[in-house]
Amino acid sequence: MRITNGMMITNMLFNLNQNMLRFDKLNQQMHTQKKFSVPSDDPIGVSKSLKYYTDLSKIEQYKRNAEDANSWMKETESALVEVGEVLHRANVLAVQMANDTYSKDDLLKVKEEVSQLKESLIEISNSTYAGRHLFSGYKTDQKLLDEKGKYNPAFTGELELKDSEIVEYNIGVSETVKVNTVGMKVFGVGWVDDKDLKDPTKNPFNQMKAKNGDTSYLISIFTKFEEALEDPVTNKGEIDKSLTRIQTCMDQVLTVRSEIGAKMKRLELTMKKLSSQDLSTQELITNNEGINPAEVMTKLKTEENIYRASLSMGARIIQPSLADFLR
Repeated sequence: MRITNGMMITNMLFNLNQNMLRFDKLNQQMHTQKKFSVPSDDPIGVSKSLKYYTDLSKIEQYKRNAEDANSWMKETESALVEVGEVLHRANVLAVQMANDTYSKDDLLKVKEEVSQLKESLIEISNSTYAGRHLFSGYKTDQKLLDEKGKYNPAFTGELELKDSEIVEYNIGVSETVKVNTVGMKVFGVGWVDDKDLKDPTKNPFNQMKAKNGDTSYLISIFTKFEEALEDPVTNKGEIDKSLTRIQTCMDQVLTVRSEIGAKMKRLELTMKKLSSQDLSTQELITNNEGINPAEVMTKLKTEENIYRASLSMGARIIQPSLADFLR
């Protein structure tokens, strides 16, 4: 086969272009510090990176969920601390009223304070986090109790705050956490005789149903306490009973707080685990996409020398003129 000058030039330009492409690819790697910039550079590497980025996105979402859940429970715990403080003050007043004899004016002053404490409980029952009511189950746009301490009439028919009203956050591939506390576990439902408090089926804090107009048990015992202070003769012994009821409610609040504390501890461990997974995934991405600068620099210098040599050789091939062929 006869090799013409045109064929030599065409082959030379093709090889020169290939050398330039390899040189340009290494140059881009040095500037971007990444092995590939388009899928065709490394289809398998790109596929791995897409998976890692998807995993990283999920981890970031889990972290946001865990942080939001933790904030929700912190607000709930703060509200329960307030409930505990109100009950503690009511307990102090009940002890004082049960052990000493006070004038009618003194009793009325204490009654007024108890009334204020009751209003505080109603306000706490309607505490919110980021515009959502903490104790209202899924109906976070509705208050739990109205201004009289009755379960909000906005709930139609029967109000059921049970497991189906629990708000769950996804904090892992197959891991969830229940963030809200059902209001009935804290504020109770209706009124029961003192002898029924130990009966699980009648305990006001175990009742998961309330009809419109039902009063919170917590509010009811404060109302009874007020009535006893207003007329201690007629309501003889009610102050002592109020003391027992308040202590029962204090125990219930502590129980709920301990449950929230356990959840928050679990969340703390989960958030540490997610942070570790975040760092591990980012490291995998770096190892998959990142370059070895020293290695790439060596290859770059080699390709640069090859490219310069090919340019020099190309100049010799193109140099001969028509007169050179006629000689």
